Amino acid sequence: MPFPDLADRVTEVRERIAAAVRRGGHAQVVTLCAVTKTFGADAVRAAYAAGVRDVAENKVQEAVGKQAEVTEPVRWHLIGHLQRNKVKALGSFAVFHALDSGRLADAIDAWARGAGRVMPVLVQVNVSGEASKGGWSLRELPAEAARLRQLPGLRVDGVMTMAPFDAPEATLRACFGGARAARTILRDAGHPAEALSMGMSQDYEIAVEEGATLVRLGTTLFGARD
Repeated sequence: MPFPDLADRVTEVRERIAAAVRRGGHAQVVTLCAVTKTFGADAVRAAYAAGVRDVAENKVQEAVGKQAEVTEPVRWHLIGHLQRNKVKALGSFAVFHALDSGRLADAIDAWARGAGRVMPVLVQVNVSGEASKGGWSLRELPAEAARLRQLPGLRVDGVMTMAPFDAPEATLRACFGGARAARTILRDAGHPAEALSMGMSQDYEIAVEEGATLVRLGTTLFGARD
């Protein structure tokens, strides 16, 4: 059986999340999102068997292949960058985490309106200012938050961010605190914006202490990738 210790890992992660919620004092409900990139459809099935209902993929093509093999009713999240010419693929996802440009927002809005639906999205913010990461800065966000209100094909459900890898704790907390500030900006502009998607295998407990409502875990659940 693949991933024979996954249920135990999920239990431990949930316990660590609950403890981090208590330490942080935000009293939020946290969704565990299993990141199955580079693993096969058996990882999705194993996650579902272990009680995880939310599965995340970075790349559309890899996700679509697994979706064709998986019958378990998981909620699929797309957490990686999306090219504008692939927005139709969002039809098979529950949430898109990486809305990182105005042009992409316009493309998703046009597709969603044409399909007669509203697409739940999270706005990606680049709090750390790293050139390698996409998204809006906190300075840029108020103007874009107002503009996004004019796009009826989108529902802005919150914020996604990625902290610098192997950063010291103070930097992590500043990054995650900035995402909270971004969520406030979106709310002030009239968006529902409840979600904070932040925290990965190396930093999820700190992210939860800082208010994360969605954590994206791969290695912690499935082990190291090849």
